[in-house]
Amino acid sequence: MRTKEEIAKMIEAEDVEFLRLQFADAFGNLKNIAVTTGQLERVMNNQFSFEGSAVFDNQYQIDEELYLYPDLDSFVILPWRPQQRKVAKVICDVCHEDGTLYEMSPRTILKRAIAIAESKGYRFMINPECEFYLFHTDEDGMPTTVTHESAGYLDVGPFDYGENARRDIVLTLEEMGFEIESSHHELSPAQHEIDFAQSESLEIADAVMTFKLAVRSIARRFGLYATFMPKPKTELAGSGMHLNISMYQGEKNLFDPDENGELSQEARYFTGGIMRHISAVCALTNPIVNSYKRLRCGAQAPHQVDFAMEGESALIKYRKRHGESKVELRFPDTSANPYLAIAVCILAGIEGIEQKINPEDIQNEVKYMLPGSLDLAVHALEKDELIRKCLGRRFTQIYAEIKNREWQEYMSEVTDWERQRYLNRL
Repeated sequence: MRTKEEIAKMIEAEDVEFLRLQFADAFGNLKNIAVTTGQLERVMNNQFSFEGSAVFDNQYQIDEELYLYPDLDSFVILPWRPQQRKVAKVICDVCHEDGTLYEMSPRTILKRAIAIAESKGYRFMINPECEFYLFHTDEDGMPTTVTHESAGYLDVGPFDYGENARRDIVLTLEEMGFEIESSHHELSPAQHEIDFAQSESLEIADAVMTFKLAVRSIARRFGLYATFMPKPKTELAGSGMHLNISMYQGEKNLFDPDENGELSQEARYFTGGIMRHISAVCALTNPIVNSYKRLRCGAQAPHQVDFAMEGESALIKYRKRHGESKVELRFPDTSANPYLAIAVCILAGIEGIEQKINPEDIQNEVKYMLPGSLDLAVHALEKDELIRKCLGRRFTQIYAEIKNREWQEYMSEVTDWERQRYLNRL
């Protein structure tokens, strides 16, 4: 663990002039307070605060000053910023004035889930596969859904126009200390994927937040716009964030096959737990209206509650990855807040193990279905005792209220599809 003295030496040696104190809000948006390094002593003494409403993107009033407590291990210099008078960032815990963790901060929610897992002797290693699109910007620098490329799965240049941007993203992330396993062009034109090597749950959630910032920042240097919208165009494949999970007890991976080479009971029951709670879980792993356009579209996106040893459209898949046995969750998408998505999946899976929930039993029950829209997922969230407990009852109430409002706004909007279908017929 880094010390205050080590950070101060790094800042001086690297000519860092600006420091961004970052945290994630409830919806996975990165927030920050920017300070000069002349304020370093105040940063280290946790003296920077903000209005609590920012935790819910100012969509819900929280009448409390909250404080930023930097996690010094997350300190990193941003390579795409100036090389003199550099800019660095550090991810912070959100705390009350007395220093206790703020219970409705997404990072706190994940820490609580990790603590529950550790109390039972479990440790999770996760490597996400993050998909995104690189589109052109218009003459004003605003995002479009236009691309001039025609590349497909695993294609290379000259078909893959985003190849150079993707390479720079990977090299930048590695310069920042992240281990990237691989990258490639995905199924649709302008679609890309970058896969992280496995890491601890909290570290990987922090990494995904920094990854999104890096992707957007570097894409801009190439005149491109990076979007993590799950389904940006009807005719294009959706973008997912598959989570490959290994579960350890001591040094043993509990998802390794048993002595007969069969799938371990822990892997089966973990799957069963997630399948039982899938409707509520989707409110966090697939948290926007557009998420359900991806789940409905096919093109390798899961659309029913199932599991498989193989199969690109399965909800959950078992796989070996570099010798590691993993349960791959294929339903989350890149709009998800990684802290919340990982937290709810961990606790749902643990319940499956403790209650020995067979995935076959869940698959055969009609009531356990993949929700077809955001409102159905949020409705399930409001009724799911385990997921509400994971998030905290007040967080769940506020989150559901905001998401229900989002759904009502969507349902009130008259779309181009409606005009095209009905305007000249009725």
